[in-house]
Amino acid sequence: MKKIVYLILMTLVSLSCKQEKSQTELVKLSGPVFGTTYNIQYFSETDTNYQTQFDSLFQVVNQSLSTYIPDSDISKLNRNENNEVDNHFRKVLVASREIYNETEGVFDPTIGAVVNAWNFGPKGRVVNLDSTKIDSLMKSVGLDKVKRVDNSVLKPKHTFIDFNAIAKGYGVDVIAEYLEGKQVENYLVEIGGEIRVKGTNVEKESPWKVGLDEPRFDGEQSVYKAITLKDEAMATSGTYRKFKTDEYGNRYAHIIDTKTGYPTKTNVLSVSVIADDCMTADAYATAFQAMGIEKVTEFLKNHPELKVYFIFEGDNKALKTLSLNNFPN
Repeated sequence: MKKIVYLILMTLVSLSCKQEKSQTELVKLSGPVFGTTYNIQYFSETDTNYQTQFDSLFQVVNQSLSTYIPDSDISKLNRNENNEVDNHFRKVLVASREIYNETEGVFDPTIGAVVNAWNFGPKGRVVNLDSTKIDSLMKSVGLDKVKRVDNSVLKPKHTFIDFNAIAKGYGVDVIAEYLEGKQVENYLVEIGGEIRVKGTNVEKESPWKVGLDEPRFDGEQSVYKAITLKDEAMATSGTYRKFKTDEYGNRYAHIIDTKTGYPTKTNVLSVSVIADDCMTADAYATAFQAMGIEKVTEFLKNHPELKVYFIFEGDNKALKTLSLNNFPN
């Protein structure tokens, strides 16, 4: 009798689990955004499709932060036509200032005019760029020159603010926080390689697994390493797709040195950063690309919350890696 009752209970538990699992549906959405693409996966008991809401959020963030949209808040601010900004702009500015201070100015969104001058930005390339022109542009660089009073941002006339090194990560966070507001407990949000996850991949009954791109100069894409993420975000900054080469064959990254105004010469091909939110990971990935391995290693002694993975060129162009602060294997 006890055995029969036990089997009945086990059957009921099994049926209950299957029914509960069947009620949780995987929703996959993807498309173009921010000049790249997005991929969103989440599990919903009601199979709710938030495509319309996501599109609306993307539009609002773009209208606030995109230097590629002429009438965006940041574009009008850069042209000194209007200094009113929205809550998205204010959040990104606060985070940028914090990381600017932490990195002693290595991360600096006001380097935008110099990025443009080197033809790495949306517009403003300077022909026959020389040290005199760079020195002139550098006079307007420095996030400490930018002030905020309530909903207004005050800056020097020629200062050009560019949040492209942090905006994708922020966009990921906006979508992730929207899903959490809808009580979605298991999701993966990815925009242009920047990722934030929560919970698990219910369909595969395993943690979320993501891939690190292999640094390739031929424009192709392949996975170099797969890692597991749990309730965290990751962003990667790479120099292998956007760089300049001098007459000696030296490669210079699209990351501009905020102290000199010149592209960074580096053997670092990519740096991936894991943090609690994607905006933070995105900004630090850019900063660490410019800082280099030695400075980052020292910096991380006081920042155990950041996990970092470098892929760089050693002797004879051989790929080497360095994992810091328990970056997952």
